Amino acid sequence: MTHTAPLEILAPTAPPAASRSRRATARTSGIVMAVASALAFSSSGPLVKPLLEAGWSLSAALIVRMGLAGLILSPALVVAVRRERTFLRRHWLSLLAFGLIPVAGCQLLFFSAMQRMPVAVALLIQYLAPVLLVAFVWLRTRRAPSRLVILGSIVAVVGLVLVVDISGARFDLIGTLLALGAAVTVCVYFVMSERTGDDLPPLALASGGLLVGAMTMSVVAAVGAIPFAAPPVSVVFRGVEVPGILAILWVGAIGTTLGYALGVMAVPRVGSRLASFIGLSEVLFALGFAWLLLGETPAPIQFVGGAVLLAGVVLVRLDAGENDRAIAEAVTVPVEPLPGSASPDSR
Repeated sequence: MTHTAPLEILAPTAPPAASRSRRATARTSGIVMAVASALAFSSSGPLVKPLLEAGWSLSAALIVRMGLAGLILSPALVVAVRRERTFLRRHWLSLLAFGLIPVAGCQLLFFSAMQRMPVAVALLIQYLAPVLLVAFVWLRTRRAPSRLVILGSIVAVVGLVLVVDISGARFDLIGTLLALGAAVTVCVYFVMSERTGDDLPPLALASGGLLVGAMTMSVVAAVGAIPFAAPPVSVVFRGVEVPGILAILWVGAIGTTLGYALGVMAVPRVGSRLASFIGLSEVLFALGFAWLLLGETPAPIQFVGGAVLLAGVVLVRLDAGENDRAIAEAVTVPVEPLPGSASPDSR
């Protein structure tokens, strides 16, 4: 397959200032997309919670959520397949891995952990993913992160602890391992998203992964490994009763679709490290939606924690250059081309 050369190669006379301006614009748009992705994802919990309490099973909610989002994004997958006939043969493993690990795997591990420990503790452990990603790059490249990244990581974790109330929680080994597994799947999400591009379009990866996740969850439910129930119910938000189907349709068509679409497009623009820290804002947005929809008013300490968390993200954002290149080196895996095809772009 013939690939278009980067703009800098086609136009070597382009002034460095113009190149820096393009990179800055792409990075700014990526930050906006990452924040919007976190906002979209954060609406899911407060909308699904009343649905589960009304009688829906988690498997039913996840199947509808992932399946609907995957279908809405499927035109991107169809375009990629039509553009390159060998697309599925070359990228089936990536689509399968994305669907099984960051999509279905993350959901199953997190909610399994949630059944063994308080939700707040499971959330706290899962959202350690950005710190795990920094540690992974450190171990893989033997190159220590900058002081800004280390300080930002510490500050962000402190803010996260303040936002997520873990008072009175008890330790559960299996639950902790499951939540750590969920955190690892989140890292995989950011690493795989960073390697998308012209060869593997972000939206095609998201669509394929969501459809794989929905089919996986359907098989698990069909064999009876987890219960399945989707009765016609109504849910109440701030005293207003609405059909439960509307809540799950919003989660699938808006929250999940925009969350994954904007997320996978943002990561290549800002890098997996910064995107993962921006993703922590999902916790803050979720508090806002719970306040708006369910009347769950955050405690004052949670507002303080939110400010501290954002300060940590800002510190990580201030770092650039060598650590971005280190991450790229750490997550790059050589891809062997198929016989008779051109070598794919290296990322």
